[in-house]
Parts: sequence; C-alpha cells; structure tokens
Amino acid sequence: MLIAAVIALIVLAGITILSGLRQRQSTAVADMSDDERRRAEPSSSLGSDEELSGKQVEKAAVLERKAASKELVLAARGVAPPAPYVPPDPDTIGVSRRQFFNRSIVLMMQLGIAGFGAACLAFLWPQVGGGFGSALKVGLVSDLLAEIRANQGFLYKAEGRMWLTEYPNGAVEKAREAYSPPELAGMEAGASLGLDGGIIALFQKCPHLGCRVPNCDTSQWFECPCHGSQYNQVGEKKGGPAPRGMDRFAMSIDGSGSLVVDTGKIIQGPPIGTNTTGQEAEGPNCIGQASHE
Repeated sequence: MLIAAVIALIVLAGITILSGLRQRQSTAVADMSDDERRRAEPSSSLGSDEELSGKQVEKAAVLERKAASKELVLAARGVAPPAPYVPPDPDTIGVSRRQFFNRSIVLMMQLGIAGFGAACLAFLWPQVGGGFGSALKVGLVSDLLAEIRANQGFLYKAEGRMWLTEYPNGAVEKAREAYSPPELAGMEAGASLGLDGGIIALFQKCPHLGCRVPNCDTSQWFECPCHGSQYNQVGEKKGGPAPRGMDRFAMSIDGSGSLVVDTGKIIQGPPIGTNTTGQEAEGPNCIGQASHE
C-alpha cells in the first residue's frame, strides 16, 4: 500500500509541473508583438524548409542576383556619369591589315589591266619609226651586193626579218614575165645602176608552215629544216611540200641608189615550176634530198 501511494504522489507532481510549464509558454506567446510573431513564423511564399522545392530555390537565387545587379548600377550612376563618345583619330589608327590587302589587290589588278591594254595598243598600232612592218632603207645597192658576196651569197637582215640575195642581170627578161613591178624594182637595179647584179628581198618564213628558212652553204639553196622544202637562191621552189616559192617584199630604189624594202607589203611567192635563174644545187643538200619539181 505504501509503495502505491508513493507512485501516485510522483505522478501527481509530474502532472502539476507540466501544467505549469504549458501555462507559462502560452503567456509568453501572448505577450509577443506582431513583428516578432511574423519573424518567428516560416515564410508562407516559399513554405517551410522541409517544403521548399528546387525551382523555388533557383527562383530565390535569381531574384537575389537581380537585386544585387540593380544596386550596383544605381551606385555607379550615382558616383560618375558615363563619359561622352569620342570617335578615334584616323591618323592614330592608321591602315588596318584588311584595308592594306584590299588596296594591294585592287592596285595589282589595275596595273595588270593597264599593262594588257598597253600591249594590245602596241600590237595594233602601226609601225611608224622603223622596224618590221614599215619601209626600211637598207643601204646602197652596191654596198649590199658586196656584203652578200662576202657572206657566201646570203645576207640576213634581222630588223626586216628578210634574206637579201643577188639576182643575175641575165635573168631579168624571164623575171619580167613572172614577177610584179614592186618585186622587179630590186631585181632590175643592177642593170639600171650599171652594176653586175640586182637584189631580191625574201621573207624569212617558209610558206608551208611558217618555219624560218636558213640557207645551205653547200647547195647554195634555202632549205627548211621542218619539212624539207627547198628553194633556189632567189626563193623559187625546188622541192618539198611547200605550196609555192618563198614570199618576198615590195622593193624600190631611191634617188641615192639605196634599196628601200617595204616589210609591210608581203607578196606571195611564185608558183611551183617557176625557175627564172635555172640554178641547180651546187653541192650536197643540208636537209636531205627532196623530190624536185
């Protein structure tokens, strides 16, 4: 009985103590102000710590960053206004790398076009100051005959792209039947000037395919190294695939007895079978034997 009474007293004492503590807590809450009570309660917009989601946390962080940025901008505006814009000085900047390359390309294109245009004009412009394509005063007929004989019958003039050879006075009568007056002027120069021979001016190209025709010292003929066409000393065809004799230039004799060759007037060579001088090969051919016609 005594033990049961002691236990009952202990239980009653505990109940009395718990009732007193609860009454004191209620009195303290009633005495708190509205602000203190609001701070003590968890935020209703975000919910309690246990109820916060990931999206809410991110939203709160974004709002905080925006607020901080706004405060910095406002503070900067209050400290110093932005400086006015001043355009840079072109002399200070100079020429950029892109501008340099663009201008260089344009300049090179202009120079190339100008050079091409000048070359076209030079090609189309007539020769007025001498050289091939114009009338050349080659020299006195007597002096030219001496040079031809000193060079074994063939004299080359590079400025006129021509060969000069001697035309015998004895063949002039036949020549008058085969050649035109511009050609005969040089051939008849020997007889008209009292010399022992005239002169003929032959174009250096072979009438077959345009190769330059050299002379052959042994045969005393012109012999083309490309396809074997052969011509006697005055350019009349003797063999090979050429369609005619060597082309020649118009000639004239001025008052001083000088030969004038008009390299701007090329006259087609005589037809196959023309042989006014009767010259045959005087020795072995340089290119080889060709079929004679």
